[in-house]
Amino acid sequence: MGDASGQVAESRILIVGLGLIGGSLAAALRAGGFGGTIHSCDPDPDEIARGIAMGLIDHGDTRLAPLVEGASLIVLSVPVLAMESVMAELVEALPAGALDGEAPPVTVTDVGSTKAAVRDCALRVFGRLPPGLVLGHPIAGSEKSGVAAANPCLYVNHKVILTPSAETAPAAVARVRTLWQACRAQVLEMDVERHDQVLARTSHLPHLLAFSLVDTLARQDERLEIFRYAAGGFRDFTRIAGSDPVMWRDIFVANREAVLASLDEFEAGVSRLRRAVEAGDGDAMLAIFDRASHARHYFDSLLNQTSYQVEYQMESQEKLTFLAAPGGHVAGRIRVPGDKSMSHRSIMLGALAEGITEVKGFLEGEDSLATLQAFREMGVAIEGPHQGRVTVHGVGMHGLKAPSGPLYVGNAGTAMRLFSGLLAGQAFDTELIGDASLTKRPMGRVADPLRLMGAVIETAEDGRPPLKIRGGQTLKGIDYDMPMASAQVKSCLLLAGLYADGETRVREPAPTRDHTERMLTGFGYEVGREGDTCWLTGGGKLTAAPIDVPSDISSATFFLVAAAISPGSNLVLEHVGINPTRIGVINILKLMGADLHLTNEREVGGEPVADLHIRYAPLHGIDIPVDQVPLAIDEFPALFIAAACATGTTRLRGAEELRVKESDRIQAMADGLATIGVEHTVREDGIDIVGAGEREVAYGGGRIDSLGDHRIAMAFVIASLRAGEAIIIDDCANVATSFPGFVELACTVGLQVGEDTEVMT
Repeated sequence: MGDASGQVAESRILIVGLGLIGGSLAAALRAGGFGGTIHSCDPDPDEIARGIAMGLIDHGDTRLAPLVEGASLIVLSVPVLAMESVMAELVEALPAGALDGEAPPVTVTDVGSTKAAVRDCALRVFGRLPPGLVLGHPIAGSEKSGVAAANPCLYVNHKVILTPSAETAPAAVARVRTLWQACRAQVLEMDVERHDQVLARTSHLPHLLAFSLVDTLARQDERLEIFRYAAGGFRDFTRIAGSDPVMWRDIFVANREAVLASLDEFEAGVSRLRRAVEAGDGDAMLAIFDRASHARHYFDSLLNQTSYQVEYQMESQEKLTFLAAPGGHVAGRIRVPGDKSMSHRSIMLGALAEGITEVKGFLEGEDSLATLQAFREMGVAIEGPHQGRVTVHGVGMHGLKAPSGPLYVGNAGTAMRLFSGLLAGQAFDTELIGDASLTKRPMGRVADPLRLMGAVIETAEDGRPPLKIRGGQTLKGIDYDMPMASAQVKSCLLLAGLYADGETRVREPAPTRDHTERMLTGFGYEVGREGDTCWLTGGGKLTAAPIDVPSDISSATFFLVAAAISPGSNLVLEHVGINPTRIGVINILKLMGADLHLTNEREVGGEPVADLHIRYAPLHGIDIPVDQVPLAIDEFPALFIAAACATGTTRLRGAEELRVKESDRIQAMADGLATIGVEHTVREDGIDIVGAGEREVAYGGGRIDSLGDHRIAMAFVIASLRAGEAIIIDDCANVATSFPGFVELACTVGLQVGEDTEVMT
């Protein structure tokens, strides 16, 4: 078993099959200091002798039965088609009950790349899935074969996927997990069917194509000239055609159905590309190439941060922790990333417009990139982003195409809610999915009014994602009084209204951000506005227009508060959007006594912008005006920190919406404030915070759980400026969704914050 230190504590490991995979496992264990003995079974006595001579194994045999006794962990490293016969030998050699945890308990695992086939072998041999059997697959390999090619680093930073069943004993899973972690691999879990589908597309299909391409070229008369002048790209792609043919034949036979399904998808894609080349359709080719290019970079980025684990249904994720040292002040002149709300909308409306839309200042965060990728998957050609510049080749109101699978929007509640309105009017069915955090957020607030318009939408329990939207519905305009102020709901209904018969009118109980109305007008679509109501009539069109996205006032808020609470601070934030529906944070900070001035005010693309100049000044607690709450709803986590540093009590009411954001932000901030020692009282719709006044040290330090909420994480980084001890903030990976480069920019202006990453399982 694995001990508490994570070291492999098995007394004897038996590896059945001493090829590249089995030999590299032995080599990795030896390199990691494994203190037990390693035995191996292989039909080739020369391989056994070579393994002993290389110091990889202590003993070996061509027969399995003599090696089983005394082995506590057995690894089946044989071809998939040989698995059943090996299991049959094993069941005869194992003591009765050994795989059921009876003394001496034995754990058996495998390395096969097709798990359904191995599972079926086990069912035939054992009659069930024994608790001690843990099916696994290390995603690593080489075109080389045999124990002579054993590499102790083969598994370093590679993934090993375990596919335990409901019957598998947790202790057995833990032993196998420890084995692979000792080889410095990342261990993940998923179910058998999903594993085979994913591997058919990401491993089996590429090998099949490489074998086919090299075979096709090798049959041609001029093959010597072709291979002589082949460039690096050809060599890189076809390298895997040098892999073991017998092994890959077995894999394709064992995973036939999933491989054929992936091959069907590929053939359909090649046919689309062929038609575009034949017709000289440059836009179609650009859409395909650009979608592929950015999918490659986008998926790479997501997988490196494991933000894509929902799509792959993996149970391991990377945990990012911020370490913020106490004290300091901020100074300088900076520009924070572009406004996320406007970045989403610029892509959505640009895609539906006729013509080419040039976007500047686009936020290159995960949420916005997810929106880009979703439209690429619906057939829109999009160039960029390149340093905040994006070019969208609009397809018109009815030019979107059905995506091949669910549209993944990451952590973006804005994207999911706006997409639901836009997609309700399309001719095709769609499904919207998100990450684990987004899956917990309510979507009934958009699904219910959309159903009143005639949309057909299915949600999970309690109105939560995923959302399944049936296309081809006839929508009709409605008059809708929103029960709660929400720009996302308003925008969703206006986007659906573009496709509805008649007029769609939305009345809001309090002012909310109006980016959608302003941008629709900028694209030539008439939107009416009077008092608390806005409206539009369906059936019009959008005309492409340039967009310059201002810096996000929500991102700027963290630095406004940082300067407001730390003596000696003097900071300028450039080109910040000051839309009247978004300036609640400016108004609230000024009411609290902040030395904050707007300079260089101007209008860019219909949106007002300014430079914000803020110096330190003592703050005092206030009763936050209720009419300012909807204008600062996303900025309250940072404002809570300002309140903790003010003199007196700050009271917030009418902020129920904070409880249904990425986290319950009232409770999450209250828990964090309690950790660092800030006096407060939680209310159903707000909070009372007692500030420390002008004391140099306003509160202590401690460890904060951000609950995966980017704004909670960033708020407590800013809090470190007045802390007496370091503040450690866990679960911060989602900061990249709204503010890429936050840590670097914070350090640039004077904060002392760093990152610490570990893979949690």
